[in-house]
Amino acid sequence: MVQTNAHGQTVGDDVANCEVREFPKQVTLNGQYCRLEPLDVKKHSVELYKAFQTTDVDRLLTYLIVKPFSTLQEYENLILEFLNMENSVHYAIINVENLRPCGTICLQRIDVQNGIAEIGFVIFSPELQRTIAATEVQYLLLKHVFDQLAYRRCEWKCDILNAPSRNCALRLGFKYEGLFRRSAIYKGRNRDTEWFSIVEDEWPGVRQAFEKWLSPENFQDGQQKQRLRDFQGITQSH
Repeated sequence: MVQTNAHGQTVGDDVANCEVREFPKQVTLNGQYCRLEPLDVKKHSVELYKAFQTTDVDRLLTYLIVKPFSTLQEYENLILEFLNMENSVHYAIINVENLRPCGTICLQRIDVQNGIAEIGFVIFSPELQRTIAATEVQYLLLKHVFDQLAYRRCEWKCDILNAPSRNCALRLGFKYEGLFRRSAIYKGRNRDTEWFSIVEDEWPGVRQAFEKWLSPENFQDGQQKQRLRDFQGITQSH
């Protein structure tokens, strides 16, 4: 329904809850396959460093603004950089089977006035990549954003050349919004940035798809019976 003001101008819909949202607290988010703990240098750096050293670290960080690290001290410095970022909360991802940290992720550009947060700095070790836990990580963060913090919007952004990140966003239920051309310079390179989002009205359907996919009944010998997209009931395109 089109809404107009006293001057006859078309205006946006009224927002039922305009209150300032809460900034995310340092809490642990528990799942079946993983848990997210507030990132801590002393608690997590050694095991995370070991996990990342099992692969080419430079390749993991190609599309991120952070530089590769080759020593534990360099990695600890990177964690400190993360923890000093404004309007962000960083998490260590713990594999509940072996209780080892196996990746990091964050909520960043947190906007409590408008109820917005962005998922970013996704760094998964080989142990975490392409696992059930890797998907559950995103579910736990989204559930925290929408169900616990009552935010209105969650964003995902990536370099247009980062096809794995783009495909991941679409698989998870984010909707493509558009391209911001020449939006940044990092590592001496241009970045054209693609924007994706899930908004509060879409979250119940996205959450239901996650929960059906994550159900033990959907797996046999660790292999999925149905894809996450099958439960979403729609085919998203870019």
